[in-house]
Amino acid sequence: MSAAVFFGCTFIAFGPASALLLITVFGDPLRVIILVAGSFFWLVSLLLSSLLWFIAVQLSNKENRNVQRGLLIMGAGISVLFQEAFRFAYYKLLKRADQGLVAISEDGQSPISIGQMAYVSGLAFGVISGAFSVINVLSDSLGPGVVGIHGGSPYFFLTSAFFTMALVLLHTFWGVVFFDACEKRNWLVLAVVRLQPVLPPD
Repeated sequence: MSAAVFFGCTFIAFGPASALLLITVFGDPLRVIILVAGSFFWLVSLLLSSLLWFIAVQLSNKENRNVQRGLLIMGAGISVLFQEAFRFAYYKLLKRADQGLVAISEDGQSPISIGQMAYVSGLAFGVISGAFSVINVLSDSLGPGVVGIHGGSPYFFLTSAFFTMALVLLHTFWGVVFFDACEKRNWLVLAVVRLQPVLPPD
């Protein structure tokens, strides 16, 4: 049963993203490079936010639960800010790379549009963040133990898988909207994209 839960939740979490990668990304080497570089940018943002949170925890009172809870909330907010800052840095890097591709191309046109770059970079952010958010849950699903035996929800793994799938797709959408807002200098849309991950649900 644990293997079935593991593979089922893995396919739910990463099935749509895998289909997008196979159909739209892996056939083009340039898109694969953008995908890998985008994943690296997200990892660096995670590293910096984790480092900042770790330092804050070490300097704080570890016995005070309210302080630790506040630091956790602050860390989540700062993590989103770092993530979006690196998304913007990646946008600037891709714009410079696009100018270089135009300069060396024979027909004077870029082999990839900014919209395609936005889609692939958003998918990169989504896949790597989804992997980090659900990997511990998936490892626990292999057992030993039974979910819900101590009163927890028996749908924990399933809910986590669907949440991860939604997170991957949202990152893809956020990437496209973010790049488009940067291109059109629509700062209101840009602010909405940056604040959306930290806004509480209705």
